[in-house]
Amino acid sequence: MSIRKAVIMAGGFGTRLRPLTMSIPKPMVPVANRPMMEHIVELLKRHGIRDVVSLLYFQPEILTEFFGEGSSHDISMRYMLAEADFGTAGSVKNAESFLDEPFIIISGDVLTDIDIAKAVAFHESRNAMATIILTRVPQPLQYGIVMTDDTGRITRFLEKPSWGEVFSDTINTGIYILEPDVLELIPSKAEFDFGKDLFPLMLQQGLPLFGYVAEGYWKDVGNLQEYQLAHDDVIAKRVHVEFKGEACDSSYCGHGLQLSPTAELEGLVIIGDEVVIGDFARLTNCVIGDGCTIGAGAVLDGAVLWNDVNIGDFVEITHAVVCNDTTIGSNASIGENVIIAEECVIGNDARLVSGVKLWPRKVVESHAVVTNSLVQEERWARELFTDARISGISNIEMNPEFAAKLGAAIGTALGSGTTVIASRDDDAVSRMIKRSVTAGLMSAGINVSDLQTTSIPQTRQEIHTGKYVAGFHVRRSPRKHGRTDIILFGKDGRDIPLPQTKSIERFFFGEDIKRVDFESVGRLAFPERSTAMYIDRFLAGLDADRVRQRQFKLLVDYSFGLASTVFPQILGELKCRTLAMNAYVDASHFADPLTAVLDESSTIMRSLGYEIGFKIDPGVEKIALVDERGIWYTSLRLLTIVTKLFLETNKKNEPYAIAIPVQATEEIEQIVKGYNVEVVRIRNSHSAMMEATKDPNILFVGGTRGGFIFPEFLAASDGMYTACRILDMLAQTDFLLSELDQSLPKRHQSTISVPCPYESRGTVMRRAMEHSEGMQRLLVDGVRVSKDGVTVLLAPDKEEALFTITAEADSADQARSTRDEYAERVSRWRDEL
Repeated sequence: MSIRKAVIMAGGFGTRLRPLTMSIPKPMVPVANRPMMEHIVELLKRHGIRDVVSLLYFQPEILTEFFGEGSSHDISMRYMLAEADFGTAGSVKNAESFLDEPFIIISGDVLTDIDIAKAVAFHESRNAMATIILTRVPQPLQYGIVMTDDTGRITRFLEKPSWGEVFSDTINTGIYILEPDVLELIPSKAEFDFGKDLFPLMLQQGLPLFGYVAEGYWKDVGNLQEYQLAHDDVIAKRVHVEFKGEACDSSYCGHGLQLSPTAELEGLVIIGDEVVIGDFARLTNCVIGDGCTIGAGAVLDGAVLWNDVNIGDFVEITHAVVCNDTTIGSNASIGENVIIAEECVIGNDARLVSGVKLWPRKVVESHAVVTNSLVQEERWARELFTDARISGISNIEMNPEFAAKLGAAIGTALGSGTTVIASRDDDAVSRMIKRSVTAGLMSAGINVSDLQTTSIPQTRQEIHTGKYVAGFHVRRSPRKHGRTDIILFGKDGRDIPLPQTKSIERFFFGEDIKRVDFESVGRLAFPERSTAMYIDRFLAGLDADRVRQRQFKLLVDYSFGLASTVFPQILGELKCRTLAMNAYVDASHFADPLTAVLDESSTIMRSLGYEIGFKIDPGVEKIALVDERGIWYTSLRLLTIVTKLFLETNKKNEPYAIAIPVQATEEIEQIVKGYNVEVVRIRNSHSAMMEATKDPNILFVGGTRGGFIFPEFLAASDGMYTACRILDMLAQTDFLLSELDQSLPKRHQSTISVPCPYESRGTVMRRAMEHSEGMQRLLVDGVRVSKDGVTVLLAPDKEEALFTITAEADSADQARSTRDEYAERVSRWRDEL
């Protein structure tokens, strides 16, 4: 093998491994009594790689003290300390003077036994500039997805995709084989990442970038659950690692072991040096660090003890982790998945129930029972955000303690002295949570302008004044009863960007919240005239006189939502004669489905001669529409009609583009044919819709759920503005809704959901990609295939263990039969494992 040099990425903070990483960097966290990075060094040595440079950033002195110049590990080790966080590729660029021949890059905080020699042979056989070592995992969502052709050449690279972009279960392991020429593509002393920057650049330039699917074990030990699973895999010998000590029966025992003749070791027990195990103790499938003492009669099952842990007599520990220098008194009981950080003291007869985490140097009194008081932390064990939204069970997961901590984390990420805007709906839990988030923000030095009970569109519009660095809105969830949402906005009024959500999560999980001194606590203010300013901007975005001249007769169902506090005034300004339904705010009403109002409103429309009816959702972002015949339109048909109106009233702006979700019907492409307008397909989410407005050529964004964006007014959906913009466009064109519905093309969609476990999703998506190879397809949010006038969209559900198949055709029968055919395919692909 021609690779002799390696770069070990060893700068990780290990935030999600806390409290294990409170005093050591992530690569030094032990697995089977050796730091993770030492296992990586042993892997490199097994493949003849002994010339190593380690890239350090966080707590570098701990790594340099352990490895030194490398001679004690039979390697040559040198170090590069980053001046700043230049990203993964940027940090490797700093070691360019050392990397004058082909080299391998590997993380110091993964557990793996892949065959590096086979990967190098592949790299050389393809004459690659860069080879990414890949593996297949059951749940690929949190990793970079890599797609290759038959030769292994990479055709697509998606860093941290959404479920709809998980086109494969083949992921980037973070292990790369590079030629030194690649370093010329990386700028010096600038933030540059392999996944986000370098590899997309190589793809763009057509450079030889390949992916090798490796056999063997690989695990990113990214959180506490994965850490415990990694030990389970070591004990079950699913991964090849080298143990210290000598084999003793089925276990491995270090030097100086004092093992009572009556003690029992069952399964695989890995024991460090100078360990004392008392009479009648029983250890099953455990890892015991150096210098530990285990008392008489103690029972340990699946326990991981670090160094110098003192376990009293008759202690019971089940599948828990105990860090250095901790003492556990006699008769104590430690439940499953308990994590105890270093230098804790647990008193005699104390009990820690499942899931408890103790930060360093905590003391638990004798006979105390520590319950899972951090239950809200467990709910958020992996991530807080879904896009820009945090959602949890009202007053259980989404409780005041959680909200205050979240506010402080947001404040820490934004920086003291800045100002945030806040709003909520009329729900009692929303009021409580908003106040708690506000308190946390103020404790971090953030000033809060409280709009109180105000809709999301109004809040986004207020952010446009430029006074605020961010905003948030708390609401009762419109999707699931008994849940509360917190939605965060960026300084431009769109959803908060992904890097900021990750920064907030880092502070929240890492306990690195910075609270200010009492003189710097943030101030709370209540802005005046925000509603009046909103109405002024609203009317300025319409030809108000034209709408007034039409004197529309309208039916408006307010859905007991916040539009009822503002929209009547706007409609009055526009001289609309309006019959209102459910026109007061009442948070006790969960969002009624459209079917609940169909009969009543349809009868009113027909009997009283009203022209248009709108149903505005409680959050004031989406609408439904009924025409003068009393016919309610589906959200997909509404998209077609509103798009047609926009095209007709914006001919003067051609050429331009419109954006619609991939789930929308091909009716859109058919009606656009007569205009000089481009159709851009996007993901089916409000965040994707808002993202599309950043393109100045896109003048309209239509959604499939009743939300529409007119970027010149607001870069987000506003149901009230959408309703009035429809009135404006109808007044300009003199169209009747019913005429449009009857004259525009009609396509039929049929949808079915197939149960699909999360661990099977990547496999199903990969098989869908293989099936559609060579066909006309669109890869935006799932796999969309078109053939002979029929389209099929295959997409995993974001939040449930389902796979959704949507077929579209000119006839309903053909759509249904195609749907059923692909549902059978998906079921077969799912069951192949």
